[in-house]
Amino acid sequence: MARIDRLVTSGTFSLDGETFDVDNNVWIVGDDHEAVVIDAAHDAGAILDALGGRRLRAIVCTHGHDDHIDAAPELALRTGAPMLLHPDDLVLWHMKHPDVEPDTHLADGQTLSVAGVDLTVLHTPGHSPGAVCLHAPALGVVFSGDTLFQGGPGATGRSFSDKPTILRSIHERLLTLPPETVVHTGHGPDTTIGAEARSL
Repeated sequence: MARIDRLVTSGTFSLDGETFDVDNNVWIVGDDHEAVVIDAAHDAGAILDALGGRRLRAIVCTHGHDDHIDAAPELALRTGAPMLLHPDDLVLWHMKHPDVEPDTHLADGQTLSVAGVDLTVLHTPGHSPGAVCLHAPALGVVFSGDTLFQGGPGATGRSFSDKPTILRSIHERLLTLPPETVVHTGHGPDTTIGAEARSL
């Protein structure tokens, strides 16, 4: 039976010459035998501990900002799991990891399967060009990265981001999901599609 585990890790986010302290949600989807990690943030050791010996099938990056990918190469090295990123965010990836390439590119509509559950990739640009969300209908959830939070859209005030684009992504790709869908975000508390549809 698939389940969702949440781990909160702490570190920094740097872009455009500024650095901020941040807490990130790391999401682990799987069962007692296998799992995928969504956003390997800050602490590969803590993520390995949370996996508890399960086979790691993939490290999925919702986008290329350094706080969401900084632990990915170490986690990949220690588990053999591939790192998956949308190609439109390679420019951001290479700012953090200039000498490391993701193993596989994510594509809109692609399906990743783990523990009998399908995760469908939704390309939702705006916070970054290659931002994606992962919809798991069987679990009634969507993993939104930094595209949608409790209270509204992700930030668009920095390089490679665009507010009209993120609003279009949210309206066309996320608010069309069932209103009871739980939104597991990249930072902070959960929300639902219905709650955010009302606020937007």
